Amino acid sequence: MKRISLALAVASGLFATTTSFAQVQLGFRGGAHWGTVSKPSMLDNYTPSFQLSPGPQGALFLDIPLGERVSFRPEVGYSQKGLVIRQSFNFDVLGVNVPLGVRIAIQTKNIDVPLLLKINLASSDSPVQPYIIAGPAVSYAAGSRVSASGDGLFRTQPLNFNLPLGGVLNKWDVSGVGGLGLAFNAGAGQFMLEGRYVHGLTRQIEVPVVQLPVRNRGVSVSLGYSFPIGQ
Repeated sequence: MKRISLALAVASGLFATTTSFAQVQLGFRGGAHWGTVSKPSMLDNYTPSFQLSPGPQGALFLDIPLGERVSFRPEVGYSQKGLVIRQSFNFDVLGVNVPLGVRIAIQTKNIDVPLLLKINLASSDSPVQPYIIAGPAVSYAAGSRVSASGDGLFRTQPLNFNLPLGGVLNKWDVSGVGGLGLAFNAGAGQFMLEGRYVHGLTRQIEVPVVQLPVRNRGVSVSLGYSFPIGQ
């Protein structure tokens, strides 16, 4: 009888320990993404510098506990990636230096599926919980756009046109994601503030003979909220 009671007590303790961190969370986040691409060294002397292109991003996610401080974080989201190119020219008109230039923004609309591991650096009882996230992500470019405008002393209305995807421009991208975040307990759920870095691994330009290592790069900041489900 004592052995049965002891076994039941151990089983109850294990069950309580398991369920204490087994609550799945559903959440959403939104914010801004600043994207660019890596620049091949062979183009350094022939093209202007690539600058960050700002755009929106957001996602729905699940937080599935795997342990007391470790969870699996699958997401389905949207992000606007791309880059900005600026080229300036100076013209001498009757001894007056007149700056002229052009701004070209290349942007893609992407459906993202990150599969992340989240590691909490504090217990769930702490009011502020820092955490680390990391893992792979797969992205599909559903559309793209090029916007060109005069940039300098004279500014013009942007000229927009669609950029065809597939063939030379790759629709798919596999990347690595890493980031830091802070979660704040708020009733049954949590608010979160998160920063990420995205390092693309897939060449975005497929040109025969010449393999250009043009890959996506980007940073993002987002705010979000999650709450427990399944109760």
